[in-house]
Amino acid sequence: MVIKTKFPKVVKRIFILIALINCSFCVYAADNVYNVKNYGAKGDGKSMDALGINKAIEEAAANGGGTVLVPAGNYLCGSIHLKSNINLLIDQGATIIAATIAEGGIYDEPEVAENDKYQDFGHSHWHNSLIWGENLENVSITGTGIIHGKGLVGYNERGEKRPNKSIALKRCKNVLLRDFTIYEGGWFGILATGVDNFTLDNLKIDTNRDGIDIDCCRYVTVSYCRVNSPNDDGICLKSSFALNQLRATENVTITNCIVSGYNMGSVLDGTYKRTPPSNNFDRGPFGRIKFGTESNGGFKSISISNCVFDYCRGLAIETTDGASIEDVTVNNITMRDIVNSPIYLRIGGRMRAPEGTAPGQLKRVNIGNIVAYNADPRQASIISGIPSAYIDDVSLHDIRIYTTGGGTLERSKREMPEVIKDYPEPERHGITPSYGFYVRHVKNIDMHNIKVMSLTADHRPVFFFDDVIGVQANYLDIAKPTGEPRITFKNVENISLNAVTELKNTTITKTATTELK
Repeated sequence: MVIKTKFPKVVKRIFILIALINCSFCVYAADNVYNVKNYGAKGDGKSMDALGINKAIEEAAANGGGTVLVPAGNYLCGSIHLKSNINLLIDQGATIIAATIAEGGIYDEPEVAENDKYQDFGHSHWHNSLIWGENLENVSITGTGIIHGKGLVGYNERGEKRPNKSIALKRCKNVLLRDFTIYEGGWFGILATGVDNFTLDNLKIDTNRDGIDIDCCRYVTVSYCRVNSPNDDGICLKSSFALNQLRATENVTITNCIVSGYNMGSVLDGTYKRTPPSNNFDRGPFGRIKFGTESNGGFKSISISNCVFDYCRGLAIETTDGASIEDVTVNNITMRDIVNSPIYLRIGGRMRAPEGTAPGQLKRVNIGNIVAYNADPRQASIISGIPSAYIDDVSLHDIRIYTTGGGTLERSKREMPEVIKDYPEPERHGITPSYGFYVRHVKNIDMHNIKVMSLTADHRPVFFFDDVIGVQANYLDIAKPTGEPRITFKNVENISLNAVTELKNTTITKTATTELK
């Protein structure tokens, strides 16, 4: 039996209208999705597919934009050229592979640099990359597929033409990178220079050198990214002179990310293999969040929160080429198995910058809610300016650091070298004369609710202040065996200590050298 239902004419018209809208949407969607296999790409892991992918991108761009779909398959490629108003969608099961030169990979040569005097070769060129775009807007790379930089190199001498970046972006705006994975990304997994309104979300990067480099960019959000980079930095902010101008990296948020230094590939396959660090300071995993090695244009309004450092180096905030770093907040950070200083704030005088540039500034930095467990005992957290440029206005609060201990009383008498012109790394200072914090050439430092514990005996003081003006310390938990120094002050003015464990409430002003026991 068939039951017939009668609908009022108005309802029938609504049904027809909905059907027409759905039909129109289907036509619209189909007209704006460009499957690379329809443009000659094979995805068989043997054919060179960059030509087909570039044809799809060019046609989509000529039609006003759309989604260029890379469906499941393995696509051997040379340089892929992004265009404005394009979403390159790397679908589940799809892998874009940087072909080696021997396999027939054809890459664009490094373009003529706008300025290559003050930064590394890799920071001065973008076209010698697997995927690159310049002067674009409204562009994205999305999807849960993989970019494999197999044919990319991890280093170039000046003038070399070999490809070295997985993704390179220059002078772009309104850019989204989301959901995909980069494996073995070359010198840079992602290099973005002069990119504004830039979002990186839910990326997995397991690579041989830098994971993400954000250089001279503004209004940037990095969220929910997992970056494993044992041989270089994980997430790195820079402000180079590559655009031939001083341009700050500013208004940046890095949140809910994990950085680590496990063996390359072992995060993606879930094995988390480690190469034990050498006894030399310059060996061992990197994998950290850092900013300031290429530091000409400055850094303003940076927020880092809710991140995990796992088997890697500690947080590093540095200005060594004349940049000003100001208004930085770091909050809710968990660190484990840290192989150097958990916190490193540094003004240096390397000065890869135009002649006459003065040393930079580092001021208004707020770091709180930090837990660091099993930190290498050789180096305390270092906060160090230089005699001609003091770090100014630093707040450290609610911090727990657990080191493995082992320092001797003799080490507490070691004179720390200035290493003003050296590349900025904690190991360049050598073993510190304290195991909690070493603070030098600083004005106005506020330390509140800080506990430093040594898992085995360490006979150095917990805190060492040298050439500091203005120390406000409250609620420091620094209990040590009787007779050993807890805090050393050397050439320090205006000290206020309150509620310090096993120390009387003390105020000291204009002291030369004092050890508080």
